[in-house]
Amino acid sequence: DERGRDRLREIYETSVEELAGALSSDLEAELLRLAIPFDADAGIPSEAELRVAQAQLVGWLEGLFQGIQAALWSQHMQARAEIEEMRRRRGLPPGPGDGPPREPGQYL
Repeated sequence: DERGRDRLREIYETSVEELAGALSSDLEAELLRLAIPFDADAGIPSEAELRVAQAQLVGWLEGLFQGIQAALWSQHMQARAEIEEMRRRRGLPPGPGDGPPREPGQYL
């Protein structure tokens, strides 16, 4: 109904505003460029417009989270490589899990 769609528009706009306020300036600009601005004077958005706006926002958030995960994984691998380089320079034995791969077998 119209009242429900109007409430969803308000929730969408509030979500975009709050997200934009918590992001860096470049991510904020990207979000605001992507977010569909609903014109209050144009009336209540249709169900299709709301679905498209939601899909775009969810897709953008998924991409943001994947980017964060990739950055964290990259930092982890870089730190691990630095630790291994320090061990190699000092002649220390490899750490746990750094040895040759084990063959799968029975544990009993």
